[in-house]
Parts: sequence; structure tokens; C-alpha cells
Amino acid sequence: MKRFLAVVLGSALLLQSVYIAPVNVYAEENAEEENVSEEERGENLTEEDAIEDAGESTAGEIGDGKSSVPEESKAEIEISAPSAILIESSTGTVIYEKDADTAHPPASVTKVMTLLLIFDALESGAISLEDEVTTSEYAASMGGSQVFLEAGEVQTVDTLIKCISIASANDACVAMAEYICGNEEEFVRRMNERAAGLGMKNTNFVNCNGLDEDGHVTSARDIALMSRELITKYPQIHDYCMIWMENITHTTDKGTSEFGLTNTNKLVRQYEYATGLKTGSTGEAKFCVSATAEKNGVELIAVIMAAENSKERFSDAVKLLNYGFGKCQIYTDDEMEAIPPVRVEGGVEEEADVEYAEQFTYFDMTGANLNQMEKKVEFKEEIKAPLKKGDVVGQAVYTLDGTEAGSVDLLAAEDVEKAGFLDYLMKAAAELRL
Repeated sequence: MKRFLAVVLGSALLLQSVYIAPVNVYAEENAEEENVSEEERGENLTEEDAIEDAGESTAGEIGDGKSSVPEESKAEIEISAPSAILIESSTGTVIYEKDADTAHPPASVTKVMTLLLIFDALESGAISLEDEVTTSEYAASMGGSQVFLEAGEVQTVDTLIKCISIASANDACVAMAEYICGNEEEFVRRMNERAAGLGMKNTNFVNCNGLDEDGHVTSARDIALMSRELITKYPQIHDYCMIWMENITHTTDKGTSEFGLTNTNKLVRQYEYATGLKTGSTGEAKFCVSATAEKNGVELIAVIMAAENSKERFSDAVKLLNYGFGKCQIYTDDEMEAIPPVRVEGGVEEEADVEYAEQFTYFDMTGANLNQMEKKVEFKEEIKAPLKKGDVVGQAVYTLDGTEAGSVDLLAAEDVEKAGFLDYLMKAAAELRL
């Protein structure tokens, strides 16, 4: 873009490797999970577990807190768990739901929020992956699933995230909560604050790890909300959640020893489209999971709560995921070509560069031919200075089969100040010299 002053003067402006540890490990996430049979642990969950006929269902917004999926669509698949939901992650569209707003104990699925706050702290610079965290007596006292941290033991933030993501370690959760907030109570307060900000209307956290406690509840919809926030804002969580096995090193007064982590989410190894996320089970919560998966550019989140056993939990999740993949497709404008500068009236500069506000994405469950998507760029009739960077100057409108599918705002990519008398004088002088 050439400034008038520049005309007068004659110058131009212009990112795991997966280490498979061949060791015997403490593999299950809570005391109740240890009773799951070897047959259930090894259940091969493939697309054959899904219902063969994936028919139509009505989509709804995940944040609306209301059931928008008709009862007749729910009959298309049989989910044994009393509470479930399936959403598409980029748009939050609800594909399937069953009693998704009833509050239940979530067990270790609670750790989705714990991980979200950890990554928030990493993003803000409050902590770093290399920071060393000292385990307190209280953190070391946690029961259920754990990696047996000892009081005074030091581990890095990176290692503790692995302990939480892979082995669902309750002790690691408390150690991180204390490191970030000083104590678990303040960390839990922030968990509830974050939940409220996400519109999680049926959630109350009492602890950071999901052990059964009076009043510690959430719903399938709320779990989907926080899971979506975690994977879309911090996609690096998948690098942790997809590790099947890895060793950590305990260094204490007793010496140094290796400890094996094994992922509590069996879908990581048994379901080809799996990308994470978190399991949970306790006596009160029964068996829960928030499972993420991606196929052909579509990423889904399936939440199952209060399943009777581990096998049903994972089977229900796979049914939902396969059902969603059978119905959903996404159009993404991957070729958002550069837009010519837009004319600005009365500005120091005559034109302003333009950029897209975001990439256009369209979610479809109708089976439409998305190759027929068309785009038209439309600018405002008059764009006057002063113009600020980020001001809307037009839209890119997308149509499919003659119907508008959506639009993306076009924004000024730079400031353009309003021209004054001197600017006009210099412009006139420059034109006289030409």
C-alpha cells in the first residue's frame, strides 16, 4: 500500500513419540476398575459394534441446555448407558443425546477440567512444562488411581500431565492443583469458575480428581463442553492422551525406580479413529468416558456416563462415534485466496489490505454434495476513513444449491487515518509532478 507521503518523496513502503515400556504396570484408573475382567479389557471395538443404519437426526447447539434431538432419532441406535451425548467439535453441534442434562458423579472424567486449567496456566506463562513440582503429604495421600508419588518427590509439569492423561493419577492432579493455586480448594474454585464461563449449568466440582464426594457432579452435556474447550484450544492434549504406555522415574529417599504408565482409555489402541480423551469410574459414578475421535476431517466427542461396566462404556462410545461418522461431513475453505485491497474514502491512504476474520467451516448431516459450495466476496458500498484494523469491510458469502450456507467477515488488515488538509495538499502536489 502506498502512502501519499511516500508518493511525494518517491519511496516505497512493503509440532510424541510413544515409548512402549515392556513392563508390568498398574493399569487401571480406580479401585473399582481393577475388577474389570481381562475379557472386557481386551474387547475389540471396531465399526462392527455400531448400528448398520445411520439415519437422520436433528442437530442442536451444545450450549443451549435443551434436548433438541427428537425421540425418534434416538431410536436409531441403542445406548445402554442412562446418559450420553455426541457432538461435532468444531461447531459444537449436537448429533445425538440421551438425558444429557442430568447431573451424575463424573469420576475421573473430572480431570478434563483439571487438564484444561493446567494448559490455561501453561498458555498464560504462569507455569512451564519444565517446572519442577514437589509432592505434598496431602497429594501423596490420594487413593484410587495413582502413580504412587511420595511426599517430597519432585516431578516436572510435563511428567505430571502424562500421569494424569495416561494413568488418571489422582496424586498427580492434587500436586498440580497445589502448584498452580497453592491449595486444592482454590484450584477447585477456579474449576467451577471456568465451568460457569463455558456454560456448564449442571456442574459442581468439589475436588480436582473425581473421587466420590457429596455434591461433586456434572452432566454429559457439560463434559462435552469442557472436552470441546480442551481439544480445540489445546490440541496438544492429544499428544498426551494418545500415549499407550510410557515409563516415569521415581526418585526419592529410597532411591530411583521405574514406574510404568498404561492408558486407561482402551479406545486408544482398540479404535482406529481415536484421538483421546478421558475415562472415569468409581462406585457412585459407575463407568464414564469422554471419547474423542477423528475421521475424514470430522472430529467428534462422545460422552458416556454411568454405564454398568467398562465394556458397555466403550461399546456405547464406539456406537456413537461410528453413528456420527456415518452422518457427518465438513466443508472447510482450504483455499481462501488473497483478497484485493479495498478502496477507502477520505483516508491518508486510498486503499486498505483485507483479511478473512476466520476460516470458513460448514457442518452437514444431509448428505449434500459439498463440492458444489460457491463463494462470493461482497464489500460495503462505502468505506470511509478513519478505518481501524479489524473493522468489518465486507463478507465472503458461501452458498450451496442456491441457499446461503454461511459467511465470514472480511476485515481491514491495517489502520487508515482520516486525511487532513496537509495530506490533500501533498497529494495534489504529487499529482502535479506526474
